[in-house]
Amino acid sequence: MDVILIPGFWLDGASWNPVTRDLEAAGHRTLAMTLPGKESPIASRHGIGLRDHVNAVVDVLDSIDAPAVLVGHSGGAAIIQAAADARPGRVAHLIYVDAVPLPDGGVINDELPAVGCSIPLPGWEVFDDADLTDLSDELRQEFRRMAVPEPALVATEAQSVGNDARFDIPATVIACEFSAAQIHAWMEAGAPFTSELARIKDLSIKELPTGHWPQLTRPSELGRLLADVVG
Repeated sequence: MDVILIPGFWLDGASWNPVTRDLEAAGHRTLAMTLPGKESPIASRHGIGLRDHVNAVVDVLDSIDAPAVLVGHSGGAAIIQAAADARPGRVAHLIYVDAVPLPDGGVINDELPAVGCSIPLPGWEVFDDADLTDLSDELRQEFRRMAVPEPALVATEAQSVGNDARFDIPATVIACEFSAAQIHAWMEAGAPFTSELARIKDLSIKELPTGHWPQLTRPSELGRLLADVVG
């Protein structure tokens, strides 16, 4: 099975390296994408928006012979969701890592401080304590060393989904900061941010308790869990 991994904000494809070993050992072929504008700290990010990232994933889906698994971490969840919306027949499974799909018209995060057309990795005080669970001083230094600025329009451009076939694709949430019970409770209460999640016909929630960056804090456990989900 082809497994396409989409990083969250400030991360490139190499951030998945500690995670992909278990997938490849299980016989899967992995592609960890570095999205447009995130090739390096000095790459141009001018005019690059959410749809550009979605289209990059769609291009990969169109280039392979069989349906693939899409894995999206954090802001990458909106990207894989929209790619599946565009090509539902090309996606075998959606895996959302510490994230949920974004309702149509929503934005990933319009509160992050931008510098021109870029959003650099901000200070740690911007994040909630739960985000930073298990992110040691050493890991924070490593994260900051590897971080690339996010194109600002990716964070603020509205999501565009409208193909109900996306709800027929099996999906898994890997819950890190919150428990499966909490997520189910939010869905049952009709929390707006779970509106897409609640319509998925074949949904499972797996727990991996840690902070918002499990590929940094618990990479081996995340790799094994992804391998189990992909099967």
